[in-house]
Amino acid sequence: MSDDKLVGIVLVSHSAEVAASVAELAKGLAGGATAVPLAPAGGTEGGGLGTSAELIAAAAASVDRGAGVAVLTDLGSAVLTVKALLAEGDELPEGTRLVDAPFVEGAIAAVVTAATGAGLDAVEAAAAEAYTYRKV
Repeated sequence: MSDDKLVGIVLVSHSAEVAASVAELAKGLAGGATAVPLAPAGGTEGGGLGTSAELIAAAAASVDRGAGVAVLTDLGSAVLTVKALLAEGDELPEGTRLVDAPFVEGAIAAVVTAATGAGLDAVEAAAAEAYTYRKV
């Protein structure tokens, strides 16, 4: 399947290492899913802990193929940063959504679903459904 028809995914963490590791894990568990446009956006421009609107916007632009962009976040201020970017209206690609999902499990579900060519609604639903995964 051509990657120009796939939903893009951005993983926003307060840590660049966490965002990159979750992206690697999600791709690996999705059988490589190399066609899925996936970008980590972790930490600050200076390499510290935190979130960066600029890094998030750049990551979203890099994965946008016109099928929508799903953004998953780790903690509260990452959510606030993405919400602020969405409210500005022109900072993120059209069709970008903040997805309410657990960060690790949601990322894996989103990548697996996007790899099938599913649309943004299905990618969002799969990621959100990860809240129901029971471990006991």
